[in-house]
Amino acid sequence: MPRVLCAGHVNWDVTLRVDSLPEPDGETTVSSRVAGGGGSASNVAVGLSDLGVDSSILGSVGDDEHGRLAREQLGERGVDCRHVVTAPEGETTRKYVVVEPSGEVMMLGCPGANEAFIAADVSEGTLRELDHLHLTSQRPETATRLAERAGELGVTVSFDPGRRIGDRAYGTALSAVDYLFLNDREAALALDAFDLNEQTLVLKHGPDGAEVRVDGERIAHPGYPIDAVDTTGAGDAFAAGFVAARVAGDDFERALAVANACGALVSRVPGARTDLSWKQVDAFLGE
Repeated sequence: MPRVLCAGHVNWDVTLRVDSLPEPDGETTVSSRVAGGGGSASNVAVGLSDLGVDSSILGSVGDDEHGRLAREQLGERGVDCRHVVTAPEGETTRKYVVVEPSGEVMMLGCPGANEAFIAADVSEGTLRELDHLHLTSQRPETATRLAERAGELGVTVSFDPGRRIGDRAYGTALSAVDYLFLNDREAALALDAFDLNEQTLVLKHGPDGAEVRVDGERIAHPGYPIDAVDTTGAGDAFAAGFVAARVAGDDFERALAVANACGALVSRVPGARTDLSWKQVDAFLGE
């Protein structure tokens, strides 16, 4: 079984479904409220575990009930949480996810302990046993050191820096990874600001599918037409599908097809996670 470590945020999410996003000084009705574990690294780790990958996570939580629950939920989904650090100070990071009827989301974040971990919190022995390291949003120095350590051991590295790529000094980290995941907005910022000729770019186009750009070649997949209910976590499910396919030895064309199927499956249900399976993915692929 392939082994993948996901490094990044472990959060506690509160998802609010609303009738509409209100105008300034306006009001709207919350039709449902659901709380549970979240964070990009956590979501990817859960998706990988669902797809039969030996999945573990490096991250940090506060010494509080939300942190204990987030860790417990990851363990219940088969994720190895031995590298989740409990910070003695600070609360587990909370995110409020506001979802409108179209499925589009808006995030409200509270500061917390989700970046208290450092690269030294995972041993060289653990890194040596990996087939792949997947990084998500975190402190630039932590991402850089993790990518460098993995690269020195011949472990492939992917990075999904997320919406903060425009305001964090990720340049050195980006140059140290093999795969870089970006949506359209992030790509517009990154391709203008950084030299990314050495990386394999995995570009997510939402309902228009996705593409891989590598060695001057472009491989594209159109995605799957669905009625989105909630796009929270769709990018994380996409990354889980892509990484799971690649560590299994699949080519880029199939990896994109699997990734788009996973993103679509999550988008069809409320919340950032769903129960992924190869049976569901194969149904999307017509196999």
